[in-house]
Amino acid sequence: MKNNFKYSLDNKKYHTLNYHYKKTFNSKVYKVSLNANFTCPNKDGKISFGGCIYCSKLGSGEYAGDKNVDLITQFNNVKNLIDKKWPNSKYIGYLQANTNTYAPLDILKEKYETILKIPNVVGLSISTRPDCIEEQLLDYLEILNKRTYLTVELGLQTIHESTSKLINRGHDLKCFIKTLNELRKRNINVVVHIINGLPYETKEMMIDTIKFLSHSDIQGLKIHMLYILKNTEIHELYKKEKFHILTKEEYVDIVCDQLELLPDNIVINRITGDPKIEDLIEPRWLTRKFCVLNEIDKELDKRGTYQGYCYKNNNS
Repeated sequence: MKNNFKYSLDNKKYHTLNYHYKKTFNSKVYKVSLNANFTCPNKDGKISFGGCIYCSKLGSGEYAGDKNVDLITQFNNVKNLIDKKWPNSKYIGYLQANTNTYAPLDILKEKYETILKIPNVVGLSISTRPDCIEEQLLDYLEILNKRTYLTVELGLQTIHESTSKLINRGHDLKCFIKTLNELRKRNINVVVHIINGLPYETKEMMIDTIKFLSHSDIQGLKIHMLYILKNTEIHELYKKEKFHILTKEEYVDIVCDQLELLPDNIVINRITGDPKIEDLIEPRWLTRKFCVLNEIDKELDKRGTYQGYCYKNNNS
């Protein structure tokens, strides 16, 4: 089937990050994952200990830099490799590991400004929690947003409070909504993270999370598949209760349903999980990332649908 989807350059039926960056910057843009050595209130005792039950010791920063190395060195280690493949690229600094707004404002400013001073860095992406953005930081981010391409990534994972409590998320949906509204009042772009396959969630529950976000003022979405890593609390829960892990076919079906329900202007920043193979317990099919991506493409082709297909029909 010929691809007529307007927000893709590589035969996808969803709004790709690659398309968004090329349209915005007229250049190849590479996101450099960095580790600023922050912690998390869900780990240090402010809210809880241990973090979310699926979280690794690296705080979801498996592909971020080495926290014991300064940010400029971390950045250059990646840039030197990328420049060989894509000379003259532009870059976005991505603070990925743990909670990257959880520190005094002067420390946050020092970290953010250090990254933005690096040549060819055109923006900053900050991954955080909805309960860790204070008023003073919001004011600074509003100023920063006028100087550079700024994105705040908010972890939501699910709209269902029973699941949030089970995974030890530490905040509720009201907190997410409040923070999203505060960021959007300042015209700051927001990318939301969700996880499919959380323990005991049904397909209908995962669809409900997407339906909620489809009517929220968000600019991007990251869809993850739950994976179980060694030495995590969820690994212990899985050994004890053997809750259902989505099959590849189930995951592809759910993701395609979710894409159909989303407005086509929401940028899909990620569409599957990407665990480190040596730490992965389940699902093993995630080790073949490109196979999963291809299956999503094939399923959308088979259906003759695309991102926004059902959203448009439901809102026409």
